[in-house]
Amino acid sequence: MPSRARRRTLFRMNGVPTEFEDLLTARGKKVLTGAHPLCGAFLEPGRRFVVARGLIDVAKAARLRDALDTKLRPHLEEMARPIPPQTLTEMTENYGEWLPKTGRVRTAYLDSARDPAYRAAREMGLVDLLRSQSLRAFVEAVGGRALRKRNGMQVLCYGPGDYAGPHNDHHPEDAEAAGGYTDFHLTLCTAAVRRQLLVYARRGHFSQVVDVAGLGALTVYRLPFWHYTTPLEARRGLAEGARRWVLLGTFVDAAVRA
Repeated sequence: MPSRARRRTLFRMNGVPTEFEDLLTARGKKVLTGAHPLCGAFLEPGRRFVVARGLIDVAKAARLRDALDTKLRPHLEEMARPIPPQTLTEMTENYGEWLPKTGRVRTAYLDSARDPAYRAAREMGLVDLLRSQSLRAFVEAVGGRALRKRNGMQVLCYGPGDYAGPHNDHHPEDAEAAGGYTDFHLTLCTAAVRRQLLVYARRGHFSQVVDVAGLGALTVYRLPFWHYTTPLEARRGLAEGARRWVLLGTFVDAAVRA
């Protein structure tokens, strides 16, 4: 881990801290010490999702967002999964609808060192941030579980109308994730974003909704569970500049063995 002085120098240079804790406010750092109400949230029966604001320094979040816009945006690829036409044309009985996971978003997969997006993320310090010890410690504190040191990484960028259709993120064929795992999202919106909602199921119904847009909003998921993300809405006349960046970390429980 770079020294604190070196971390400050790198952050001044490119706007991307190499340690997650350098983004946290005083309130946010209480999670790392176990003194915040979010700690152990997923030990509560049935609780699968938390959203928190005020834990990330807004000025630092803005610098990180701007760095993503400048350095990573050119390397994004579109991930588009439209509704298959056969979900209509091949129906044989009333109310027999089925819908696979659909969605539209731009993304950068950070799982291959040969990928240009990975190289750009590495150069700007983003890989270090998403693999930082303090990020894992933060997610462990919220979830109340020890996590593997190596986590998955991805970056998403939602534009106007981009969304993720109903899905549950269950991976029954993956021994490490079949029993549950934890996702962490850090949202970094431009000022042109009006809102984007996450709708999730409780007691078998899509009855819960929360706005996940904002600058520095944090969401942590204990997956799998059913949820979807509504189309991103831009402020009137500002669609061209509306982007919701999401830094995503996927963590497997340390106790799980493949």
